[in-house]
Amino acid sequence: MKKTIQRETDLRILYEISQETGTSLDLHEVLTRIVGQITHVTKCDSCFIYLFDKDKKELTLMASKNPHPRILGRIKLKLGEGITGVAAKQKKPVKIEKDASHDPRSKVFSHLPEDRYEAFLSVPVLAKGEVIGVINIQHKKPHSYNSGIITLISTIAQQVSGAIANARLYEETRKRIRHTEALLAISQSLVSDKYIDEILSLIVQFIAELAGFNICSIMLLDEKKNELVIKASQSLDREYLEKPAIRVTQSISGRAVMEKQPVVIRDVKQEKGYMFPELAHKMELSSMLIVPMLVKEKVVGVINSYTREEHEFTEEEIKLVQTIAHQTAIAIENTRLLDEVAHTREALENRKIIEKAKGILMKEMKLDEDAAYRLIHKKSMDTGRSMRSIADAVIISSNIKGSVLS
Repeated sequence: MKKTIQRETDLRILYEISQETGTSLDLHEVLTRIVGQITHVTKCDSCFIYLFDKDKKELTLMASKNPHPRILGRIKLKLGEGITGVAAKQKKPVKIEKDASHDPRSKVFSHLPEDRYEAFLSVPVLAKGEVIGVINIQHKKPHSYNSGIITLISTIAQQVSGAIANARLYEETRKRIRHTEALLAISQSLVSDKYIDEILSLIVQFIAELAGFNICSIMLLDEKKNELVIKASQSLDREYLEKPAIRVTQSISGRAVMEKQPVVIRDVKQEKGYMFPELAHKMELSSMLIVPMLVKEKVVGVINSYTREEHEFTEEEIKLVQTIAHQTAIAIENTRLLDEVAHTREALENRKIIEKAKGILMKEMKLDEDAAYRLIHKKSMDTGRSMRSIADAVIISSNIKGSVLS
């Protein structure tokens, strides 16, 4: 009779969890509901859910019973690291009924008081035989986890695995849509009539918001000086914006220029070649991604992205910045070519006007070509005006004389 009642209770719990998790595709909401249900069922003092990233091969804390807004998404464990990592690696529940924090497999995080609780049950969440996460329940005092509760939590984990997988897929799909929309917006801005400085400012804001980077900046290459000069950043820190130009051969960003490949730095504060360690400490910057902006193997600059926490940049993040870097490089190069064309046209026009002014002086003042040129040049030097301006004055004066005589 007792077993029948327990089974009915378990089935009711599973049904309620199924109803709860089946009504949302929002990952945060799904995980929060799972934590709430498990806490209610087990009367535990703490409940954590970690999700596994197969690309990074690490578990990340994504939900908890007790509010930890500052550390959700930041506490990370490798497979086999801590009791949570052991459960994930072995794909089997791990239980410790007392002195959990003193277990040799335990990993204690100073900002998680729950890590010092006495009892600990860690149950892997599996989807098609692969780990996608881990559910942890903890008790402040020694607690017995019988086979019934372990089976129930394991069954819950199995049941919610589909909801978690669907929510993650939905999240990834939304992320791809945001990426596509951002790339489209960038493409539209690149072909707009905005000035290049304004475009670069828009691009660093796009990247920072899209990828969640704390700082993003664009440095352009001065080929004559072989230096990188900061041109745009969404950072409001004056000291960062006023960083001096850096030599390509003496900087980390320069390494990306020379190698024509992205460069990833785990922690700039510890990196020997990083030129601004004090600024990095002040702004609490850690990981850095440098992506060169290339046009047909020609580097025009780099995009630098920083995170405050140590971060392992994913292949998707790197490819996203590379795509934007390529588009930006084309826009910069096209702008330079247009500037060169405009400059050439202006030079030709100036030359034509000066030649015309020389002809007038040669005729009116009986000068040879060299003397006429020297006269225009001297007047330009004496007055601080351009030779084109002096030539225009000569032509206007001649036209006025001609019109009076006529």
